[in-house]
Amino acid sequence: MDIRQLQNFMKVASTLHFTKAAEDLYIAQPALSRQIQQLEEEVKASLLKRDKRNVELTLAGKYFQTEIEKILHQLEKVCKRTEQIHKGEAGEIRIGYTNSAMQTILPKILIQIREKMPEMKTVLIEMTNIDQTNAVLNRTIDVGFATNPLLPSDIMSKVVFRDNFVVVLPDNHIVTANNFKNFAVFKDENFILPPKTDGSRYVGTVEEICRDAGFTPKIIHETASATTAFRLVEAGIGITIEPKSSVRGQGLDIEFIELTKIPQKAEITMIWHSDEELERPMFFEIMLSTTHEGVTQ
Repeated sequence: MDIRQLQNFMKVASTLHFTKAAEDLYIAQPALSRQIQQLEEEVKASLLKRDKRNVELTLAGKYFQTEIEKILHQLEKVCKRTEQIHKGEAGEIRIGYTNSAMQTILPKILIQIREKMPEMKTVLIEMTNIDQTNAVLNRTIDVGFATNPLLPSDIMSKVVFRDNFVVVLPDNHIVTANNFKNFAVFKDENFILPPKTDGSRYVGTVEEICRDAGFTPKIIHETASATTAFRLVEAGIGITIEPKSSVRGQGLDIEFIELTKIPQKAEITMIWHSDEELERPMFFEIMLSTTHEGVTQ
């Protein structure tokens, strides 16, 4: 069994036509048929049902196709990463981020990448904390920028920006920045927060803010989208708590009160797999030198 043999099987599996597959592969049909027969003998299973008119995958063949597709994809990724390591600067970087990361630190990093690594393509994917964590573990993104994430021990992390939280209110709310005294005034409000499944530590931090003020928040709607939360606040459905950076440029009929006197902060955290530092030394040099900590004023 070799890579070419597996690739040829995948071509037959996708076309379900030996003649067409042989033409696409530029090999003789009898040679292709022999390869498939040898492969079936090696895996000790029939992968294809054949008659004079039709070719179909067996149940074992469907499973084999699915798993070999993963293996070939991983091999392609390994080869691509090897080339990137050799070049040191070209290739593709897949970056996961939350809304507050895009409003603060991420644009600065992208500018530095463009200036110092002009051949590097960046792919940006807005993701929840949990999706970023899983994507880093599965190596489907190279680095993430999450807000107050809860991370397993095998993920590397660094807090790269600290921001004050704000409470977001409809613009006609009775509480304003001028008469606000402490957070306990919101104890009877309806709250709009992200689901704990998307960011348990983030939600836990928000709940801690409420507990410190003497109450448990009454959550009436859950959404992982800050934009959706702001729209619901504008409609008068409830209030929410977000990093200050998230409310920039919204253009909605909402107001916010900055919570400067609480210990909790919104922490934008860069997360990555340890192998990435070895594979992309120039990239991580830029990332770690560009980021900074400090509460926005």
